[in-house]
Amino acid sequence: MSYDLIVIGTGPGGYVCAIRAAQLGQKVAVVEKRKTKTFGGTCLNIGCIPSKALLYASEKFEEAAHHLAALGVVVDKPTLDLKAMLKHKDDTVAANVNGIAFLFKKHKIESFFGVGAIKSVAEGAIAVEVTAEDGGQQTLTAKNVVIATGSDVAPLPGVEIDEETIVSSTGALSLKQPPKDLLVVGAGVIGLELGSVWGRLGSNVTVVEFLDRILPGIDAEVAKQFQRILQKQGFTFQLGHKVTKVEKGERLKITIEPAAGGDSLTLEADVVLVAIGRRPVTEGLGLDKVGVALERGRIIIDERFATNVPGVYAIGDVVRGPMLAHKAEDEGIAAAEIIAGQHGHVNYEVIPSVVYTSPEIAAVGATEEDLNAKGIAYKVGKFNFTANGRARAMRQTDGFVKFLADATTDRVLGVHIVGAGAGELIAEACVLMEFGGSSEDLARTCHAHPTLSEAVREAALAVEKRQIHS
Repeated sequence: MSYDLIVIGTGPGGYVCAIRAAQLGQKVAVVEKRKTKTFGGTCLNIGCIPSKALLYASEKFEEAAHHLAALGVVVDKPTLDLKAMLKHKDDTVAANVNGIAFLFKKHKIESFFGVGAIKSVAEGAIAVEVTAEDGGQQTLTAKNVVIATGSDVAPLPGVEIDEETIVSSTGALSLKQPPKDLLVVGAGVIGLELGSVWGRLGSNVTVVEFLDRILPGIDAEVAKQFQRILQKQGFTFQLGHKVTKVEKGERLKITIEPAAGGDSLTLEADVVLVAIGRRPVTEGLGLDKVGVALERGRIIIDERFATNVPGVYAIGDVVRGPMLAHKAEDEGIAAAEIIAGQHGHVNYEVIPSVVYTSPEIAAVGATEEDLNAKGIAYKVGKFNFTANGRARAMRQTDGFVKFLADATTDRVLGVHIVGAGAGELIAEACVLMEFGGSSEDLARTCHAHPTLSEAVREAALAVEKRQIHS
């Protein structure tokens, strides 16, 4: 069977790439190795979507238990029905992955389930062998192939994940009951999000992080304030420490020691969540056989997403850049357009990131640390949600909005938000930065009152010390 394009992997990058290519008149096939025979990759099946379903549900549980009375809504103490909450998660996943299956049929994209590997490369005819779970094999050919196989959980040396008491993010989405004590290894996005879920449902959460701060890569001021917020929510942090051993017994015994060296300390927990990052999935794809170049486990591509092997492209978590679903989606669209002879493009300076805790964190562009390292002069505009009328009405006044603008041109270089709805508010900053806008541009844009977005405008005004409400 011959195609214009074969996409290996149907996560956010792969399925979007396939759909866009089909829209452009390409004959497209996808190869998916997930044993459940569902599309959407890690994100939709065991990552972004199920975690957000549990984050939302647990936030509502927390709200009913502790916050509604202050609004005059008096209810009995809520009872956790974890089975129903997990069903909500599963239903959400099913709706999303079934939606992709529908879209594939709509766009006449053919699907093959099994492990895809490039067997040979010839001009206009790249052979991809698909090995099904039962061992059966079939060979497909295409003019072009896009590798979009995503990433997997990075292991912690010396600690074996069993997905029962020592879990990855996958196991943490399906615990049978809230553990009394949950120890999270890694203070990144995944660890803090899933720690928040179980913390709201009754677990005592301890986070062990090798670095001396949480959320590496996030603006340091944002991370520092957010750590204080999480501590008020009951989180305990052991920063600048590493886990050296996890022993099983009636309870787990976790040995940690200072990253810089020193005496060890033993902690106990019922569940350990390993969340130290992710690594690209490139094994078994036949890349070595056809000579596709890699660097530190990632596939090397040029500005057109092409590898060093003609006709072979790569996108998403297997290539450079942040491991974010929306970054992979943008790359998938751009790659499909380039393959079809158009001019696809991704602006890597405007890729937002969001932490879906409560409150949320959202950021786009440079941090203060980035700008200082590059010697770029900048101005700061900051506005606290405590001075925002809508935030007061919602009793969600934690956090702030911060603008970083070029000191000479006023062009916005970065925006950082910690607060309610930050993940939605950041889109305004993304549009502004995509068009090279200044803080003045946003400051002169009328915003509805009362809204949380007024805090974004006030932060833009604050770049020139013109904020009204603080």
